[in-house]
Parts: sequence; structure tokens; C-alpha cells
Amino acid sequence: MADTGTLERATGSDLVFDRLFEKITKLELLPGTKISETDVAKTFGYSRQPVREAFTRLAGINLLLVRPQRATIVRPFSRKLIANARFVRTAIELEVVRAASQGRDTSVDGPLKANMKAQAKAIASGEADRFHELDYEFHRLLCHAGHQAFAFDLIAANKAQVDRLCMLALTSSEGMEALYDDHERLLAAITSGDAADADKVLRLHLGRLTPTIEAIYTTHRAYFDD
Repeated sequence: MADTGTLERATGSDLVFDRLFEKITKLELLPGTKISETDVAKTFGYSRQPVREAFTRLAGINLLLVRPQRATIVRPFSRKLIANARFVRTAIELEVVRAASQGRDTSVDGPLKANMKAQAKAIASGEADRFHELDYEFHRLLCHAGHQAFAFDLIAANKAQVDRLCMLALTSSEGMEALYDDHERLLAAITSGDAADADKVLRLHLGRLTPTIEAIYTTHRAYFDD
């Protein structure tokens, strides 16, 4: 028989992790903000143990900075950590699109097409938040198409470093359209089995972040620790 206390702790830890992850990546909790296990536990109505476990997980993906004998804070942006995260994400996702190009799971074609239609609709209505959600889902679906569903957890952990930073930048219609065009080209390359073109398009797609990151470093230096 399962240990009820363990199950409740696991469930509570997951819930706290998911909620704090969302608040941090959406900048509802800004870099440098102090965060207390006791306060979070009271908010959720839990003991401190599941909260401590969630804090540990968030620290593991560099979203919290747990400091012994000092307050835990939302980790400031770090250009080094962002560069590391982008390197890891690129390496993983290049393998994902290569696998998809060589033999995709065609059952994912329908969800990908529906996702693209929803992206176009979000652009037309100027819904930047909705577009970001669909972009996230698009890359998750690519992992499924490449028979590498597990890889998205790794991509998402590294993607979070950049996603919260990019929340500081206003997403223009032109910017969303550029990303949408990348998605279209990437799908076309995968569908035609052209791994070389898929590699080229993905590198261009992920490289679009570079000027955004540099601009935010200039305008929001106080949120960085390096």
C-alpha cells in the first residue's frame, strides 16, 4: 500500500513547483525577489517539506538561488547561464529535428497543423501571450514527432532561462511573424525529409534571440548578476 504522506508530499511539491515556475517565468516574481518557504507553505496550506522540495527543483534549473543562512531569492539573470542553456537546448533540439526528418511520427501531423493555424490566429489578433504558449507547444510537438518526447523536459528546463528574460521584450507582430515563418519552414523541411535544411532553419530560429538578449541586458542591467 502506498504511503499516503509521501504521495501527498509529492503532489504538493509538484503543484508548488508548477505554480512558482509559472510565476517566475512570467515575471510575476522578478529577479532578486525574496521568497520564503514559510510564506509559500502558508499560501498553499502545506507543510514546509513539499515547498522545500519544490524550491530544490527550481534551484536545480537556476530559477531560484537558495543561500544558506540567507533569504532564498528568485535568481537574477545571468548571461553565462543563458548562454549555457541556449547551447544545451540547441544541441538537443537539433537532434530532435534530425530524428523527425529521418522518420517522423505522422500521428503528430494533425496537432502540428492545428497549432500552426492557432499561431496565425494569435498573430492576427495581436495575442502575444497566446503566441508564446503556442510556440512552447509547437516545440513540444516536434519532440513527439521525432519520437523523442522525453527530450522536451530537458528543452523546457533550459528554455525557461530565456523565456522569462524575453517577457521583458514586447513581442511585435513582425517578430511573431518571423517566428511563425521559421516554424513553417521547419515543418516543410521535416515533412520532406530534408534534415540539412531543418538544421539550418532551426539554427536561424534559435539565433533570433541573440539581439533580444543583448538589448535587455542593456535596458534592464539591474536584473542581471554579471
